[in-house]
Amino acid sequence: MGALIGIALTSIFVQNFVLVKFYGICPFLGVSKKVDTALGMGMAVTFVMTLASIMTTICQKYILVPLKIEYMQTIAFIVIIAALVQFVEMFLQKSIPSLYSSLGIYLPLITTNCAVLGVALLNVRSASVISSAESYTLIEAIVNGFSAGLGFLIAIVLFAGVRERLESSDIPKALQGFPIALISASLLAIAFLGFQGMNF
Repeated sequence: MGALIGIALTSIFVQNFVLVKFYGICPFLGVSKKVDTALGMGMAVTFVMTLASIMTTICQKYILVPLKIEYMQTIAFIVIIAALVQFVEMFLQKSIPSLYSSLGIYLPLITTNCAVLGVALLNVRSASVISSAESYTLIEAIVNGFSAGLGFLIAIVLFAGVRERLESSDIPKALQGFPIALISASLLAIAFLGFQGMNF
């Protein structure tokens, strides 16, 4: 149990996919102008990451490895992630059309979000914290996927809050818009680097 908590805390804070590893920057910068939109995107990414971790780990252990076609790993994982994103897209379009329209082009971009593919690949390639296995067990993969998604959610919501606050701030004209957003993102990333000194 302690090792699973270690995996979770590492994925959320120490190895945050956006602010430490710099994966998934496109939706992070594109959908972070409003907190509610950022929250919706963060939840969608967390859902996809968690399900992708389950499906890709099962695919790796029970299809790719037994058939000795591990070289098809990236293609298989992208197909699984694309199918999951289609499911999320259809669900949002029917259930929450306002969120679906506000996410716009960034929702289908979850398919090519390197953070989602990255967590799936890390699950099957990372050394396990619990054992000396070359890849995470299914439980470890689920915890890692959910925690990585939660880390993405925290990062994008924090950044959206900063950007909303900047809208009403007196900023020099040369820094208004995207330049101040990049400076804010870099300062947030520096703050998260403080977790690197923590040992979980």
